[in-house]
Amino acid sequence: MARTQHKSDVEGWLDTLDPATTPAKDARHLREIGQALANLEDAERALEKAITDARAAGDSWTAIGAVLGTSRQAAQRKFGSKVTGGNS
Repeated sequence: MARTQHKSDVEGWLDTLDPATTPAKDARHLREIGQALANLEDAERALEKAITDARAAGDSWTAIGAVLGTSRQAAQRKFGSKVTGGNS
């Protein structure tokens, strides 16, 4: 299943599983994985927005890297093309 599927797609897919032929006893653990993945994707979007907002406010890549626990260069490399403010 692609990571970009929506939760409703995953829920629908899980509902099609036949317990007689699926090696899981129930879908609870699979649903937990799906929810954790959705939470992770939401957190990644929130992080990118926070970095975009910080750059728009004039915060440096050095400061952003310090908060992320990484170097300015690593922060800029990872997020520079994803956020408004780019690599400047």
